[in-house]
This record gives sequence, structure tokens and C-alpha cells, in this order.
Amino acid sequence: MPKMLIVDDEEDVREFAANFFRKRKIDTRTAGSGEEALNKVKEDRPDLVLLDIRMGGMNGIQTLEAIKKLDATIKAVMVTGTRPEENESYNTCVQLGACGYVHKPLKLEELEQVVMKALNP
Repeated sequence: MPKMLIVDDEEDVREFAANFFRKRKIDTRTAGSGEEALNKVKEDRPDLVLLDIRMGGMNGIQTLEAIKKLDATIKAVMVTGTRPEENESYNTCVQLGACGYVHKPLKLEELEQVVMKALNP
């Protein structure tokens, strides 16, 4: 069973996505901050991290960089409220090894496609 970690500072977003993927037989854990995410990555070594870019404290890009230093094989899909062409974060995330990019508000069909593609290349 694939393992996934959902990182978002909004609890309702985290739990909504986690419940969706648990129903699809993905072992899903959640974290509310970049710091918490790093601890869970060290403990669980998920196959995939769904990572919000805008969070208080350690943001998603900093978290992605730290996760890739721990284990470069962990895949990451970034979640953002802005379009990639509106900022530089998209290019930075790709350079750091993100394999997908989805926008809020989350559309479950799009999210499922991106996650399943990342888990089953």
C-alpha cells in the first residue's frame, strides 16, 4: 500500500484530502507544518508528499528542500493558491524535484490524477 503525507496548515483541507485518499487504499498521514512534516518523513518515509506552498513558519518550498535532503526518492506534489506563471515558486519547486503542481481550491479529480500518476509512473 503506498504511503502519502499531506502537509497543509489548514486542518479542513488536510482532513478532506486525507479521507479522499484513504478511501482509495493509500496509507495517508497528515502534518500541519513543515517542521511536523519533516519529523513524519523521518519516521514514516512516505512515497509521496502533498505539500502546501504557503504555510506559516517553514513554507512548502523550504520543506520540499529539506525532504529531498533527507530522501531524494520521496516524490512531492505542490499545492498552491496561485497560478505557476504568477510567481517563481513553480520553477523553484520543479528544480527541487517536485513531480506535480495543483491549485486551490482543490478539485478532487485533478488531485487524484496528479497523485496517482506520481505514485504509478
